[in-house]
Amino acid sequence: MIPIALLIILLSCFCLDFAVAIDSSITSSQLIRDPDAILSNGSNFKLGFFNPADSPYRYMGIWYDMPSEKAVIWVANRDNPLKDSSGIITISEDGNLVLVNGQKEVLWSSNVSNLVNNSTSAQLLDSGNLVLRDNINRAIVWESFQEPTDSFLPGMHHGIDQRTGKKVQLTSWKSLSDPSTGSFSAGLIHQNIPEIFVWNVSRPYWRSGPWNGQIFIGIPELKSVYLFRHNFTFGFANDWTFFALTAQGILEERIWIKWKDNWEVGFLNLRTECDVYGKCGAFGICNSQEKPICSCLEGFEPKNAEEWNRGNWTSGCIRRSKLQCERRNITGKVGKEDGFSKLNKMKVPDFTEWTSPATEDECREQCLKNCSCIAYAFDGGIGCMVWRSINLIDIQRLPFGGTDLYIRVANSDVDEKGKKDVFVSPLIKGMFALAICTLFLWRWIAKRKEVIAKLSATNVNTVKLQDLPLFQFEELATATNNFQLSSKLGQGGFGPVYWVMVH
Repeated sequence: MIPIALLIILLSCFCLDFAVAIDSSITSSQLIRDPDAILSNGSNFKLGFFNPADSPYRYMGIWYDMPSEKAVIWVANRDNPLKDSSGIITISEDGNLVLVNGQKEVLWSSNVSNLVNNSTSAQLLDSGNLVLRDNINRAIVWESFQEPTDSFLPGMHHGIDQRTGKKVQLTSWKSLSDPSTGSFSAGLIHQNIPEIFVWNVSRPYWRSGPWNGQIFIGIPELKSVYLFRHNFTFGFANDWTFFALTAQGILEERIWIKWKDNWEVGFLNLRTECDVYGKCGAFGICNSQEKPICSCLEGFEPKNAEEWNRGNWTSGCIRRSKLQCERRNITGKVGKEDGFSKLNKMKVPDFTEWTSPATEDECREQCLKNCSCIAYAFDGGIGCMVWRSINLIDIQRLPFGGTDLYIRVANSDVDEKGKKDVFVSPLIKGMFALAICTLFLWRWIAKRKEVIAKLSATNVNTVKLQDLPLFQFEELATATNNFQLSSKLGQGGFGPVYWVMVH
């Protein structure tokens, strides 16, 4: 009997440590009790209870089902932890998915209204999405993908939830051991052109640059993001990839490397100091490949030279000379027209406005005619972008990619190269192009005539000699009766011409 009892005890311990529900669904009668968990159908994800590193508290969460490292991608009760292992995940009487403690207190709820009693069930999908369904019509009435914590998975949509109208965004943990709501958040905003932002509380901390239909201009290396109207998603050939917003405000791509049995970091939004929002202040440009990293735009100078020289660039730069359009409005005098300073490979400034001009020349002309327009850029995927009567902030030169940015400056502040680039009007460009085309046409016609002439000469010179009759002198003498005058037909430039009879 002792061996049998020992076997029963061992089996009981095994079940306690590795208790996993077979079905991936939760109903009012089929619940999850700590430490049990359920697996998604493809065994990619697990829903259950966990302790963060060095934390005594228990949380309801979803994580990748990896043998070596638990990568948590969603936490239900992040701000209301369990203080013991009495947690139960179930369907409540009102049809909501809930987490309750040993005293039957609700610590978290899906909080959907107007549900019919006993008509719902929850399921963990193989995408990592936990969904609550109406059992009558099988419609999804709630999903964890629309209430994310710090992680963004393939297939998840960020932006505006079309069903609820709710803004969907990430929020960081406070620390590795505390999943409660942290200081940083990340999401998609639609000022005029869509961009991804990371905020520190309410202040911008990082910005992706505008979406051009294929990439965000400020992060050209990230090409797996897709934007659909008011929200965006991403996809990879490798399903074991996701984005996480860290407690330090870093948005990082995490990739599971199977042969290493470990997670590795791919893309990072903050690789250099220049990636921090507004590092060089207003009208300052940041270039991580230069020392110092901050400089003023052409035509501008430090607002506080002393602080600037100390490496404190937050006060930014101010314009050296008033724009001509501003002087004209004040004095009425007409001077030399303003110009544009060109910057390439740029993450364009914040507060972009989209306007209708369809070409770069039209975009420049429209900006030049409007005194409030202080900069413009043209991107094939976006069109014309302008900045009006604002401080240009968060300007960064990228190692590659980006777009050309044109800053409006007084004529006296445009260098000679800039003047040549800027003040060539579309009419002059057109006349120059026409002259070039005319020159090429003239040369083509001349070349064609030369070729035709050579071909004609070649045809004459290549007549075969055997096609002409050959005569001996004696034969000609006999045929002309020794060149008698009676056989002479006339006289030409090459001598006398005789008539002969050829047999």
